Amino acid sequence: MSAHLAPRRNNVFFTIVVSLFLVLGALLLAVVFVSMGKPMAISIGAVLAVLPVPVLIGAYLWLDRYEPEPRGLLLTALGWGAFVATSSALVVQLLGQALFHRPESFSGVVVAPLTEEAGKGIFILLLLWFRRHELDGVLDGIVYAGMVGIGFAFTENILYLSSAYVGDEQHPGGIGGALTLFVIRCIFSPFAHPLFTAFTGIGVGIAVSTRRTWLKVLAPALGYLVAVSAHAAWNGSAFIGGGTTFLRTYAYLMVPAFLTVIAFAIWSRRQEGRVLSAALEDCARRGLLNPAEIPWLVRLPARRQARAYAMRVGGRPARDVMAEYQRAAVELGFLHSRYLRGTAPADFESRGHVFVSQMAALRPRLVWPGAPAVGVAGRTVAN
Repeated sequence: MSAHLAPRRNNVFFTIVVSLFLVLGALLLAVVFVSMGKPMAISIGAVLAVLPVPVLIGAYLWLDRYEPEPRGLLLTALGWGAFVATSSALVVQLLGQALFHRPESFSGVVVAPLTEEAGKGIFILLLLWFRRHELDGVLDGIVYAGMVGIGFAFTENILYLSSAYVGDEQHPGGIGGALTLFVIRCIFSPFAHPLFTAFTGIGVGIAVSTRRTWLKVLAPALGYLVAVSAHAAWNGSAFIGGGTTFLRTYAYLMVPAFLTVIAFAIWSRRQEGRVLSAALEDCARRGLLNPAEIPWLVRLPARRQARAYAMRVGGRPARDVMAEYQRAAVELGFLHSRYLRGTAPADFESRGHVFVSQMAALRPRLVWPGAPAVGVAGRTVAN
């Protein structure tokens, strides 16, 4: 089989499998919500649960600016977390309770972390197996893990907030109960599930960045174990020592871990800028683009400035051409970087040819800021 046919087949298989699981997960959750018989509670829970979602998504899109991942795939990651990971974890946990009759603390500290992190992490592993070309490193793993975690937290919050609104023997319920839980889950700790799954994403990101076979296997496994451990520590704090232990765990473990992962993600994004610059410089030496273009392709403010200049000079068509050229060049740069590191996907030649062809077709219509520059084919590429 030729190198370019296998990735196409993998893409089709990935789409079919993920779509099937999304439909099944959505149906299972629909059954759960209908069986609750509390439409008002579910509606209130959904409204409250959705409030932190735009902020969280915006934070991950901000991290993902150097080489933005396909929006459709990010949306699929959200759907996987919201429908597949939550429904599968819920089914496994209910079966475990029915078969083994373990206390709630055992389910929260052992079963929930194992099943929930597995359900979320499977999506990132599917990307690794079938859409490997979408993963260029650790930052991509963190972004996809974050999207899955956001989706999972959204659905789980609906369930918890709805139950808080209904109340039980110990809790009166009502809007007061739902708002109290909203503050705890959606204001103080909305990042919990994205944080846990980020460790799996980091492991997968390391796997795609290394040529060592043992590390390709070990890194995702260790990432999953760290995700489970962090999740178990967080859940366990709610059962050990009451509210004091929970608050201490939040202050001394969760917040520092979250800030550490964010700092690491920002550092990784800066590294992406250096990697992209080095790769495009090598592309320029090979005659694939003009070296004068590189500053307008690497630095994020310069990208925006180039698009704004094209808009002023040539209107929206010129801006769209510039944006498309930048996208193709950035994709080429990261693909070429993986080639230089010896970790390129099997179809890197055909993918690289597509990007080079796109850039060649767009180049005559580019409007660059500053003085005229000569392109790779001797054309003027700037005004």
